[in-house]
Amino acid sequence: MIPQYPTGHDLLSGKVVVVTAAAGTGIGSAVARRCLEEGASVVISDWHERRLGEKAAELAELGKVHAIPCDVTKEEQVQALIDSAVGHFGRLDVMVNNAGLGGTKSVLDMADDEWSRVLDITLTGTFRCTRAALRQFVAQGGGGAIVNNASVIGWRAQAGQAHYAAAKAGVMALTRCSALDAAGHGVRINAVAPSLAMHPFLAKVTSDELLEDLTRREAFGRAAEPWEVANVMVFLASDYASYLTGEVVSVSSQHP
Repeated sequence: MIPQYPTGHDLLSGKVVVVTAAAGTGIGSAVARRCLEEGASVVISDWHERRLGEKAAELAELGKVHAIPCDVTKEEQVQALIDSAVGHFGRLDVMVNNAGLGGTKSVLDMADDEWSRVLDITLTGTFRCTRAALRQFVAQGGGGAIVNNASVIGWRAQAGQAHYAAAKAGVMALTRCSALDAAGHGVRINAVAPSLAMHPFLAKVTSDELLEDLTRREAFGRAAEPWEVANVMVFLASDYASYLTGEVVSVSSQHP
């Protein structure tokens, strides 16, 4: 049974939040929606401009939304994202690094460019956004929060996922180490590690057999809804997590 969708409680009232890869139907758009419902002003970004515009129009019914196209593999576009967010809303309080790329390929058949693309978007893209956000936080006088989207696959082995698992394990390590670099500036950096969050794009790129197998491993007998993962990201972004940094929170009911 899927639980009731929660109402907002102003956990992010007055904060400015940037969310990458927010134009689709997955965790990114869900966290953007939940941030708006919790009182934040939200900047959404994505590389797909048409979908980004459509998502911005949809979310604008909930609150203040600003959309900026951004390819996280391009440092200048990442910096432009931060600059535009600050120019539009006056400051930055929360950076949600959601952009990532997966795929299924055996190491035996994987080409260098397939490996590199997944690492560049999923891990190095998170680094670029973390660096740009941290520099903005310091320029503002300190404070702020970064929330990264990792995955339980960074801990658990799965055939055909060497590139994605390596990238997500890297996101976890980046989260822990950058948190120590940022702590002196009053900035918190944490991550979530979802197991299986169902949305149309995942269903499109994953076989029914694999989805059924992954679902069977979940203690609740179902995949998470994207908003259930987003709720944990909202908590990590909020002042309720004021003494939490360098942590990777598993959002999973998976059992062996």
